Amino acid sequence: MTKTMRPRWASGGLYESYVGRWSRLVAREFLVWLNAPSGLDWLDVGCGTGALMEAIAVRCAPKHLTGIDASEGFLEFARQRLGDHSVELQQADAQSLPFTDSAFDRVVSGLMLNFVPDKGRTAAEMARITRSGGEVALYVWDYTGGMEMMRRFWDAAADLNPHARDLQENWHAAFCQPEPLHQLLEKVRLDHVEVRAIDVPTIFRDFDDYWTPFLGGQSPAPAYCMSLTEEHRLALRERLREILPPQPDSSIHLTARAWAVRGRKR
Repeated sequence: MTKTMRPRWASGGLYESYVGRWSRLVAREFLVWLNAPSGLDWLDVGCGTGALMEAIAVRCAPKHLTGIDASEGFLEFARQRLGDHSVELQQADAQSLPFTDSAFDRVVSGLMLNFVPDKGRTAAEMARITRSGGEVALYVWDYTGGMEMMRRFWDAAADLNPHARDLQENWHAAFCQPEPLHQLLEKVRLDHVEVRAIDVPTIFRDFDDYWTPFLGGQSPAPAYCMSLTEEHRLALRERLREILPPQPDSSIHLTARAWAVRGRKR
C-alpha cells in the first residue's frame, strides 16, 4: 500500500503552507505567557522558518537574538523572513549546541523537540546554556487530539489502514502531553516548571486549502500521504472530504492545540 515513508525537512515554503501559518499564532500566545522583559539574550533552538524568532524580534525587544536549525533550507527561508531584524542564524544540531555555558537569558523552541531523537540530551543542552535565573521554554503540537488538522488526517488514514495509527504514535504522539513535558524539564533540574495549553483557530478556505499541503511530502503526515499509491491517496482524500465539517461558504473551521512548558534555572 505504501512506499518507504521518510519525512524530510528541506523546504520552508512547504512548511509554511502546511503548519507554519498556524505556528505564528501559537508563537504570539507563547510569548505573552512568558512575559519576558526587554533587553535579554535569546536563543531559538530549531528555529525552522523563523516564525518564533520574528515574534520575539517584534514583541520582546531582545538585546541579541540567535537561532539554530539543522536544515539549511529552513534557515534560508528564515533569513529572508528576518531580513529587517538584527539576528544571528546558524546551522547546528539541537542535541549539541555550539555555545558556552550560561550564554543566554531565554532558550526557547517551537514545534521541534518531538522530532529530536534524544530529547533528554537536547533539554540538558538548553539548560546548560541558560544563565542562572533564566528560563527554558518550548511548545509542541498536541498530536493526540487537540491539533485537529493532523488528528483528522490520521483518523482518516487509520480508517483505511490501521497501521497508520502506529506510525503516528511512533513519531510523536506520546511525548506531546503535559506530564512528559513537565518531567523533561524537571530531569534537567529546572525549577518552577509549568505546563499550559495554547489553542488557536485554524480556518481553511475550502477543502483544497486543507488537503493540498499534505501533498508536499515533508514531515510525517505529508510523508505518509505521499508514500501511498495514487489509488490509496485518492481514497484518503475522499475519506477526509467525508469527515471534515464544511461551513456554508465551504470553509473548514478547526482548532489547533499546542502544549507549552517552561522552567527556571537556579
